[in-house]
Amino acid sequence: MPTVFTQRQRFVIAMAAFVVSCGGAALAAENAAVENAAAQQLAGEVVPTFIEQACLDCHSNDTAEGGLNLETLPWRLESDEQRRRWIQIFDRIEKHEMPPEDEELAEADRAALLQVLSKAIYAADFAEVVSRGRGPMRRLNRGEYEANLRDLLKLPFLDIRDMLPEDREDGHSNKSAKTLDISRVQLAAYLEVADAALRQAAAPGVKAREVVRHRLPATRMFKESHTFGGREAMFYAKNSQLAPLSGADLARMRIENNHDPAIELAIFRSPSWPYYGYPDTFTAAEPGAYRLRFSARAVRQVRDFRLLPAWAPLPMTFRARKRSGADVSGDVRATGGLLDIRPEVAVYETTIRLKRNETFEYSLLGLPVPRAINPDDGPLYYDFPPMPPGGHPGIAFQWLEISGPIDSPQWPPASHHVLFDNLPIRLATGGRLKVALVSEQPEQDAVRLLRRFVHLAARGPIPEEAVAVYERLVLAELKRETPLAEALLAGYSAFLCSGRFLYLPVPAETGENQLHDQYAIASRLSHFLWNSRPDAKLSAHAKALQLRGANLLHDETNRLIQDDAFQQFVNNFTDYWLSLKDIRRDEPDVRLYPEYRFDDYLIDSMAAETRAFFTLMVRENLPVSVLVDADFALVNDRLARHYDLPPVSGSRLRRVALPASSPLGGLLTQAAMMKVTANGSTTSPVVRGAWIMDRIMGQPPPPPPTQVPAVEPDIRGATTIREQLAKHTQDASCSACHARFDPVGAALENFDVLGAWRDRYRSLASGDKITGIDRAGHNFAYHVAGKIDAGGRLRDGQSFQGIVELKALLLSDPRQLARNVLQQFTMYATGTPVRFSDRPVIEEILDRCRANEYRTRDLLHGLVQSRIFLGSRR
Repeated sequence: MPTVFTQRQRFVIAMAAFVVSCGGAALAAENAAVENAAAQQLAGEVVPTFIEQACLDCHSNDTAEGGLNLETLPWRLESDEQRRRWIQIFDRIEKHEMPPEDEELAEADRAALLQVLSKAIYAADFAEVVSRGRGPMRRLNRGEYEANLRDLLKLPFLDIRDMLPEDREDGHSNKSAKTLDISRVQLAAYLEVADAALRQAAAPGVKAREVVRHRLPATRMFKESHTFGGREAMFYAKNSQLAPLSGADLARMRIENNHDPAIELAIFRSPSWPYYGYPDTFTAAEPGAYRLRFSARAVRQVRDFRLLPAWAPLPMTFRARKRSGADVSGDVRATGGLLDIRPEVAVYETTIRLKRNETFEYSLLGLPVPRAINPDDGPLYYDFPPMPPGGHPGIAFQWLEISGPIDSPQWPPASHHVLFDNLPIRLATGGRLKVALVSEQPEQDAVRLLRRFVHLAARGPIPEEAVAVYERLVLAELKRETPLAEALLAGYSAFLCSGRFLYLPVPAETGENQLHDQYAIASRLSHFLWNSRPDAKLSAHAKALQLRGANLLHDETNRLIQDDAFQQFVNNFTDYWLSLKDIRRDEPDVRLYPEYRFDDYLIDSMAAETRAFFTLMVRENLPVSVLVDADFALVNDRLARHYDLPPVSGSRLRRVALPASSPLGGLLTQAAMMKVTANGSTTSPVVRGAWIMDRIMGQPPPPPPTQVPAVEPDIRGATTIREQLAKHTQDASCSACHARFDPVGAALENFDVLGAWRDRYRSLASGDKITGIDRAGHNFAYHVAGKIDAGGRLRDGQSFQGIVELKALLLSDPRQLARNVLQQFTMYATGTPVRFSDRPVIEEILDRCRANEYRTRDLLHGLVQSRIFLGSRR
């Protein structure tokens, strides 16, 4: 191999490594700039020689492969963009991608060059961290803003998130400081949202609303005597046999209020359109919580409309909606949680939340939906699918009670006390609030309440001059004869839209303002693990200047992880890192996958599985290797069928053991991961492989050339995906890149668009024909074509046959899995991705976690205790 560096240059490299390493990660603020200047000067003697002798053949004015022209790229690291380009060059040299042939650079020279580049880039990056901080403050995203208002105003069901503009995504997160900017449009939206939330917090009257109770027999629980799909979809029963009630029969019973308590309402369909399964009269006159009690049993409908006890529980929930018939208008949403209805008659209770003028309907999960038939010589009608072996599963209801709206037993409610303390109230005679404050000294009360609210809302100390701004605003409103409550809300909403509330401070161990630093740590920790503000206990530790104590910080981190609010972190983190927010993006193509028609229960179960699995990873401190493989799965009744596992009962996810030979186990092959990497019709090794290498392995491929079209699998079955990929990668540059991820995607080809196992591809025209009737009663016909080849060869030459062997190869580098998890945690927790000067810290955390198999909660603790999280500058 040719030698690039002279003996003198090798000496310069060695001296550079020595000088800079003496500072290392412990560079103090006062000498960071000096050390940086020394590193740049020494590196400046090496880098130009390297570029001239090893790089310009490919990256000059004449070639500039990959858009990189090193003749015009200066060796300066002051700007973010220039430093970013040199970091890319460093990474490619380290991975032996640049120069592409090892013969062009001796290994000793490569190692020496990497050493001096690393020290120089580190010194420049760390000098910026010391002078400007690791990253800027970031704005609360809209989910965090809603959570902060919920906790501050004691309104746990406040729903204002969708009133705010959607936050942009960066680095698989919606918490990037770079993208969480603020505009006049956004600020106007925040003002509107803050005002709406404050008005919901105020008492809606001088006393709690009267609870109205309705008891509905079965013959009042459904608006009509029938539903779309005919009698098989829904009918009334008595003594477990059809009670053939007509619309006229129901109308008479309701007018006369003469109902037979022995009659049951039996439903056998899911709520997908067309459907309106709500009570005949009930509408919520007031928004709020409503308690439901009902009697029901799970049944099977067998021949001649007879009812038999079900063989297993059947899950259901309720849906809030307007009374608008089958043509749905407005918001339709699940409420009340999942309930597993058992075969024996039992009474169930839940609480649903309704808006004004809403009602609710019954949502039975996992059941068929009737199909529309529009004959040429007759009217449109809806046909129910043929009866499966054992009968149609369903639920028979005996009666239902509705009580509400249910207000707080304390009145005025806690939310009102947050705003107005114990000031007396009376009915308002004007304005938008329903109550007015009674005060003999309105100005004094205004000042007291304003200051009280600001200190409750703030997540740290507030300077006197900042409070005075809002005080003047409220007093000015009073001088304009604005009612006291309205004047206060003006001041409150202004503070809730100020930088002190909208932005999260950055911890900084400077010694100048320890209290500010402590509250910044508290906010960073709570917004990391709860997506919301610190609670009283965490704030008390901040006030006592205790949060830089390693033991206490460790204990508080564990406390937050075990709290119910941790689910907010799990939901948002997996929404973006694992793309679960896109779980419903592409509906399955029912021509090819008729078994998935209208199966919302399956989609919901898939997302719940992945969230529960990640929760276990953290709470049970599982090794990060379970991202790739595990000896268990989390399943409910629907997922067990989907994965072809032994049946389980009910909607609750539970842990089941898997045999060693199972292709399941680990996050890698979960149905949700397969769903978000498919388009509903086909799977693509390119898309799946690139996604897995990026999200799971932390080795994202470079973006594809704009002039190269994507691979579109042939659903007609004329060509195989292997043939298409071979053609697509004939170009050497395409082939080199695709070798990074195509083999990984190929190993996942045994999983269809929703993650069920398959041995052959489906097509619409080629192969063996399969016919049948789907969940909605539609006749279907598709073809099973070529056998799937799930083998491949990784970039390093290791070959595998199928997903089980691939998992074994991926597990050979658990450190990379752990490094990726740490990088994802870092972005989510701090709003800034891992910087070059953070890399040694990340590696130190990994070193400490190696002996214990890189366990997930250990990694999280390592980050929280690090200078990356705590803002230490040494």
